[in-house]
Amino acid sequence: MSHANSNIKGAIYALLAMAIYASHDAIIKGLGETYSPVQIVFFASLLSFPVLSLFLLNDHHEGSLRPVHPWWVIARSTATVASGVLAFFAFVELPLAQVYPILFATPLFITIMAIPVLGEKVGLHRWAAVFLGLVGVLIVVRPGQAALGLGHLAALASAASGAFAGVAVRKIGHKERSVVLLLAPLLGNFLAMGAVLPFVWQPLQLVDLGLLSVVAGFGLIASFLMILAYRAGEAAIIAPMQYSQILWAVFYGWVLFGEKLDAPTVLGAALVIVSGLYIVFRESRTDVSQNTPVLRTRGRIEMATTPRSSLLQRTLNLSARSRDGKYR
Repeated sequence: MSHANSNIKGAIYALLAMAIYASHDAIIKGLGETYSPVQIVFFASLLSFPVLSLFLLNDHHEGSLRPVHPWWVIARSTATVASGVLAFFAFVELPLAQVYPILFATPLFITIMAIPVLGEKVGLHRWAAVFLGLVGVLIVVRPGQAALGLGHLAALASAASGAFAGVAVRKIGHKERSVVLLLAPLLGNFLAMGAVLPFVWQPLQLVDLGLLSVVAGFGLIASFLMILAYRAGEAAIIAPMQYSQILWAVFYGWVLFGEKLDAPTVLGAALVIVSGLYIVFRESRTDVSQNTPVLRTRGRIEMATTPRSSLLQRTLNLSARSRDGKYR
């Protein structure tokens, strides 16, 4: 297959993954009318664990599950769980078309956090892109013009938490086993959400339990499609496909929830997307910089229900190498 055809195939996989992710989020918004985000996250991640465990058990790489950097693993797991709960809360509280532009600020936060955490160097061009993207977020949020609700703050905090989780993977990922990095957020979610669950519990209807199973399934299917996408195409081609979620957000918001798109949301989303695309483009040019925190921290915001696809890919790669006898 030619290079161009591989990129097209990868882009199609990524677009399909983003459509599934958007459907995943729309179901969460619908369930959020009845159930707390805590309850949704708890059951969605619990239902996804059996499938994930099959892949984790296939990792025959010798070693214990004791983390090499326990405090970093705990911090990343905390950020991952927080990112999921906060994003789910934002989906419930805000129109979908407003949530996505704020979550799209994740590459901007990654770029900023990579400086103190990873020692990355960020030049003037990327700083300008970060500034432009943050202006876009402010336009979407509209402080002073519209009521600044908890949903806006939750979406911003989710983007920041997800960015930290991604940067933390880059910080310790070469030393920690992928199994540890995948299991820790699941365990953290079970403990944290399980502790709060009695205070927010609502009896689950059978239909809603089925929808939670769909949420778990959609998250895993989309993650694996992203693995196929990055295997087939270049990161610089695949990464921008995440912005197609805004189109699905407009569609689902209009059809399912009667949400209307306004001009400030369109303008703010456009600025955030342009800034994110520029950062991806800038990092993809090897003649410009060797520092690529966004491209190397690829994938949608990591949640306990939707683990970062790069970690799943690493686990699958290690399993394949182990079966080939490279870890004997």
